Amino acid sequence: MNFREFALHVLLSLMLMVAPQLYAKVLVGSDRLKSEGVAEKLQGKTIGLITNHTAINSAFVSTIDTLRSLSKPLHFHLIALFAPEHGIHGASLANQTIETTKTYDNLPIYSLYGETRRPTDEMLKGIDLLIYDIQDIGARSYTYITTMFYAMEEAAKRGIEFIVLDRPNPINGIIVDGPMLEEKFRSMVGYINVPYCHGMTVGELANYFNAEYKVGCKLTIIPMKGWKRSMSFQETGLPWIPTSPYIPEPTTPYFYATTGILGELKMVSIGIGYTLPFKLVGAPWIDGEKLVKELNAQKFPGVYFTSLYFCPTFGRFAKQACQGALIMVTDHKKFKPVSTQYMILGVLKNLYPKQYLAAQINMKEQKTMLCKLNGTEEIYRILTEEKSIIWKLCQVHEKEKNAFIQKRKKYLVADYDG
Repeated sequence: MNFREFALHVLLSLMLMVAPQLYAKVLVGSDRLKSEGVAEKLQGKTIGLITNHTAINSAFVSTIDTLRSLSKPLHFHLIALFAPEHGIHGASLANQTIETTKTYDNLPIYSLYGETRRPTDEMLKGIDLLIYDIQDIGARSYTYITTMFYAMEEAAKRGIEFIVLDRPNPINGIIVDGPMLEEKFRSMVGYINVPYCHGMTVGELANYFNAEYKVGCKLTIIPMKGWKRSMSFQETGLPWIPTSPYIPEPTTPYFYATTGILGELKMVSIGIGYTLPFKLVGAPWIDGEKLVKELNAQKFPGVYFTSLYFCPTFGRFAKQACQGALIMVTDHKKFKPVSTQYMILGVLKNLYPKQYLAAQINMKEQKTMLCKLNGTEEIYRILTEEKSIIWKLCQVHEKEKNAFIQKRKKYLVADYDG
């Protein structure tokens, strides 16, 4: 490399370091670790960090590296990392067991998605502060927030302080949609009684859980600066890191909440195995134009459907020519992902009763998981017993959901309004 090439390389490196700060409108919690009032909370502590590959700040620096750089000047020790589902690097597939391992400098990376889903006495030995920093996607069934709730409970039992570094809800902080979670269906894919799409950040959820479930955790939330509830993730200016293998883009969370439960029925392809995970509904037996016409006729807010021909390379209908509907969000403030999903189910039932009947067999086999994902057995009952299902599905827990919207107000960060 000659001098000119070296100088250009240095210039480009500096531009990459500075560029995020020039366009980012939002500073996440990890951006504020050095700020007054936050740094003091770390001083003298022995710290465990619950994190993964998504925990980077607006300058692309990981929270692991940020804490490493601050440990000497702030006189604290980072002694353990904890990894959720998909692992510390986000490479593992859904439901895949994560093994405990170590970093290059011998820091243990304890698995919270392996033999145990909760941090144990051995894992927490010597720790007096746990920090949580993982990008969520705004849906109750995504297991990262359950990992946070479990860790808060274990921290509370042992008198360990808990800090949540807040991050945006990529769906936004406005949309509240889908049924509530009934107590008997609490699980890893839904642990607290909030709607499927709750419109809260991880920090707000932590506050809600700590108070409403009387956890008693010594909890501190480090809020973002500049984030507003109405923002799409693209409007934040923050870099998007795929939160798991099939959430590759900042818009994918909208679609995860629109087709994820539908995918469990194994009636249609939802794009897993194609280039558009969660963003489409299709099958070899579907007439795309006919399906799209019926879906658009429902006039659901914030969404439009267009026909699509595709061929999955793996998964449902692999290597088969399919037709279907591509889902496009036209107004992210009005869009109702879960209600739209129930509408799609209703249209499929009306257009393709034979295939829907076959899917009901799978519903019975998957009843427990469907009830856990939806949060209630009522959705299952409507799907398997009712003739007309769209509005009945959409209206489940309507009264309880309205009560939640009022209750959650005291847990919302005031600076996020506007």
